[in-house]
Amino acid sequence: MALSTPFNLPLSTALGRSEPLCALLKRLRESQARFAAVIPLLPQTLRAAVSPGPLDDSAWVLLAANAAAAAKLRQLVPELQAALLAAGWAGPDIKVKVAAAA
Repeated sequence: MALSTPFNLPLSTALGRSEPLCALLKRLRESQARFAAVIPLLPQTLRAAVSPGPLDDSAWVLLAANAAAAAKLRQLVPELQAALLAAGWAGPDIKVKVAAAA
């Protein structure tokens, strides 16, 4: 006998039914799309040390694996911001943070 519960929904269905979760998913996808647009502009040696972070109304965060990568990434922010603007993404500003150690 199989048990059935009303809470046995696929994650995509649950996300689609919740306005806050739907908005979160939209921001996550936009952060990933922005990252895909700027990753080719990063030096090959820096790419593995950078990942997309949260996106909100005030900033899009790029996470650096260490302080040295963050310093180099901060130097590239104007170029990355210009590339995003050219691709149609106006604002918010890019901020760089060092990712917390796992």
